[in-house]
Amino acid sequence: MERLNWHIADELSKDHEVLLLSHHDAKKVAPINCKFYGVKLNPLPIFLILAFFKTLWICLTQRPNILFSGSGLTAPITVFWAKIFRKKSIIYIHGLDIATNHPIYSLIWIPAIRMADKIIANSTPTFEICLQKKIKKDKLKIIHPGVNFPPPRKNQQLINTLKMQYHLNNKKILISVGRLTARKAIREFVDHSLPSIIQASPNTILVVIGDTPSQSLNKNLQSKKSIIAVANKYNIQDHILFIGNISNDELLSAWYYLADIHIFPVKHIPDDPEGFGMVAIEAAAHGTPTVAFSTGGIIDAVRHEKTGFLIKNHDYQSMTDTIINILENKNLISNQECIEYTERFAWCNLTKKFNDIFE
Repeated sequence: MERLNWHIADELSKDHEVLLLSHHDAKKVAPINCKFYGVKLNPLPIFLILAFFKTLWICLTQRPNILFSGSGLTAPITVFWAKIFRKKSIIYIHGLDIATNHPIYSLIWIPAIRMADKIIANSTPTFEICLQKKIKKDKLKIIHPGVNFPPPRKNQQLINTLKMQYHLNNKKILISVGRLTARKAIREFVDHSLPSIIQASPNTILVVIGDTPSQSLNKNLQSKKSIIAVANKYNIQDHILFIGNISNDELLSAWYYLADIHIFPVKHIPDDPEGFGMVAIEAAAHGTPTVAFSTGGIIDAVRHEKTGFLIKNHDYQSMTDTIINILENKNLISNQECIEYTERFAWCNLTKKFNDIFE
């Protein structure tokens, strides 16, 4: 989500003066054209309190015309001060922002989101959940998260270095990119699919990029230790490689190029939906297909049989068979079709949609 908001701020700063409020550490990677304001991140309640008063100070001293929240978490702050200063408020909503049923969140955050002047949903399913939460349809608009297009050029030297560093020569690579949460279900994939995949293709390695989040509305998390514990049951722990979080775009790009398949075994959890599935678009931009369960906003991010395959929810057998089939026959999905599909999600094509709302 931080990467998404970085790109939104960066693109908007080309046509607007953007004042960016985030936690202190974000200043290191903030878009250069944005004026940055920082507050303490930990603990999260303190962040929200400090952000509340910092927003007041920004409104008093800088007088912005529009207050924009990159997620529902900061919606009450944005909407409150926008009402006080008679400015416009816009909230970008992700799946968990609107679907969570926590009583306090439902009491404070959901009404604040309803009061915003405009709500941007990140996918069709998120749009539908907004309607279920009684947000007026005329306030809603869908803008999918964007992607850098074209992606960084293929750095074969870096790819070769990664192969040597992690002993990946002559390996078939499955890649997972994202936080280790219960919804992402990497542990379940290791339990229900990976053993059979390795049996059919013994040189397969699962590369996990991402870590357990330290700050999240969702406390249903998974850990590297718990995933390894499952792998040990099948003696496949040597077939899993944990890389951790990657903030370097060129390095992440090299992993996408290196992978044979991007796996996205997200579980269907009604009050914790997958908002969109931006990583599936990023993978497609590099010509890498995605195999995913058909849940949440993933249905907007993966074009079935063109940029990958959408599998019926919780059908691990079909997911396993599909992955094995792609590993044995890479011509099932055209790399070029993946890349061509991605262009519509390029940031340069999405900026106009944001500007239309602001204007």
